[in-house]
Amino acid sequence: MDLRPTADQRALQASARDLLARRFGRERLRAAVDDPALDRALWRELGTAGFFALRLPEADGGVGLGLPDAVLVFEEAGRALLPGPLVAGHLLAGTVPGAATGERVVGLCDVGADGARLWEHPGDCDELILVEGGIPDGSVDGGGEGGSEGGIPRAYWNAPDWPVLESVRSIDPLTPLARVASYPRRMPRALDVPRLRREAALLTAALQLGSAARTVEMAVEHAGRREQFGVRIGAFQAVKHLCAEMLIRVEIARSAVYAASLTGQSLPVIGAKILADEAAVRNARDCLQVHGGIGFTWEADVHLHLKRAWLRLEQWQSGAKAEEALAEALLADDAAG
Repeated sequence: MDLRPTADQRALQASARDLLARRFGRERLRAAVDDPALDRALWRELGTAGFFALRLPEADGGVGLGLPDAVLVFEEAGRALLPGPLVAGHLLAGTVPGAATGERVVGLCDVGADGARLWEHPGDCDELILVEGGIPDGSVDGGGEGGSEGGIPRAYWNAPDWPVLESVRSIDPLTPLARVASYPRRMPRALDVPRLRREAALLTAALQLGSAARTVEMAVEHAGRREQFGVRIGAFQAVKHLCAEMLIRVEIARSAVYAASLTGQSLPVIGAKILADEAAVRNARDCLQVHGGIGFTWEADVHLHLKRAWLRLEQWQSGAKAEEALAEALLADDAAG
């Protein structure tokens, strides 16, 4: 199987990188740290560029591309540390009016096995879709009108009533969070929730992959510029090894993410999320190590990648839970075989 992007896909990825470089460069990134409110003009520009409607049919005003193409675009968004509920906007572009064009910002909140209901950018969203039911351990937040009794996965929308929120301090200064304390359920949206969760995990993995790739670049750039004892630190074997290990993690994660985008199946997606999470977190830590004391300062960008990687690690197939799910599936396949 050839996982290399085609010429058209490389052009699509290059276009996404150019757009983000022009509209969300380092100066805008640093400004967003002080004011994390979404840039609605940029959001609409992303909509005009087809970011959210990438997989909608052309007959419905979309671009008509596939999941592998979306993964390439999300990789660039992760590389730029673009904030906002990007995954939600993309997955709900054909469900929520105005989401495809960027005129409306929509959020997704998944009720996991632990019952957590964390919502990104609550102050910027026009609507929230709450996904619940079908939790692997059987625990379901049922009750109330239109609940999810029996573990049936469903997605509820909040408009026109607004959820009751509790303040949460986010580890990522670019991503405000709130916990949904209570939710005014409406009739369920007609969504394929298992597929939504799989694709959300895969697109989140693509964001992690882009961040991991960017921290390799940052480490190499710094190692080629910083001098110690009259020698650039990139000449030291220990630094070379760190950078080489970072690159290996990225390439392994990239192969897994690209392959999962072709199959869309659960096991490859879980594996891709695990590898992309590891690459993003460990690469950010190693990049910080290459930067030395400079990496710990607020002025450096390394900490932003590390904090975003920690946040994404806990979203859509998180950490140890993803590893447990993968292990159980592999054991089941082995027993069946």
